[in-house]
Amino acid sequence: MTAPAFYPIGTPGKPWGAAEVAEWRARQRRLRSYADEVQDRIMALRANFEVGEYGRLDYAPESYPLFFVKSRDWNDALPVMLLTGGVHGYETSGVHGALQFLEHDAARYAGRVNLLAVPCVSPWGYERIHRWNADALDPNRNFRADSPAQESAALWRLLSPLRDTACMHIDLHETTDTDESEYRPALAARDGKPFEPGTIPDGFYLCADSARPEPAFQQAVIAEVAKVTHIAPADPDGTIIGSPVVAHGVIEYDCRKLGLCAGITNAHYRTTTEVYPDSPRATPAQCNDAQAAAVRAAIDYALAHGRG
Repeated sequence: MTAPAFYPIGTPGKPWGAAEVAEWRARQRRLRSYADEVQDRIMALRANFEVGEYGRLDYAPESYPLFFVKSRDWNDALPVMLLTGGVHGYETSGVHGALQFLEHDAARYAGRVNLLAVPCVSPWGYERIHRWNADALDPNRNFRADSPAQESAALWRLLSPLRDTACMHIDLHETTDTDESEYRPALAARDGKPFEPGTIPDGFYLCADSARPEPAFQQAVIAEVAKVTHIAPADPDGTIIGSPVVAHGVIEYDCRKLGLCAGITNAHYRTTTEVYPDSPRATPAQCNDAQAAAVRAAIDYALAHGRG
């Protein structure tokens, strides 16, 4: 997909104001149903988990309840494992991969871990298949105590009490062709900067936290996912999305500095998955399977190795 020469909102070189954000929001269309595709499946998990509401998004006239799924018999003696999906909203396999894990795999860890999962952090973005929230903010750059993004602030409040007790946090994402055709041009226009074309990695990769990279943990996840789908190769310059590849299928970001979801807690093991659903070599089912495999591998490694 080719990016437009000029993004159709705003004036080149000038950051957006309230009027441009309102114009952008008016262009967004509801393309799928959070209630039918996500909320109903979360409610069905009540047979085996504690399910609760940890917040609500208010984008008048729309309102979205935010749900967590939690081990029913929480035991402070067990390690805490965190799972998040749909942080931007558009990550189809992030949301449905998390649900698939909860529906088919999580039972094997009952009595062994305390699991806290949020399958869809950003319902508004899920319905519009977009990376931003309704205020043209990227939730995954706004995880901090005073966050202006409703989605980020709500999840911060939910996870902050586990900041020093969480053992593992895996955050399920996607990188899609629309990153290059829509999101990055919109981002450049919003910030009043020139658009610089990039590349979209073909395959699965991980983003480790440079503050605690835990390379053996990252490679254990990559090894399991490789059984399901292909791992993204580095670009000719040795990078993936402009970041140096530090190991097979792994790059690093400073999660806390950038306000990324994986940096909310001090979990010993933390990582962000990236799946490429637009690849001719992968199907939607493979993408979901890859996300579920990553979660299993992350929990298994953390259980086997403790806190290092």
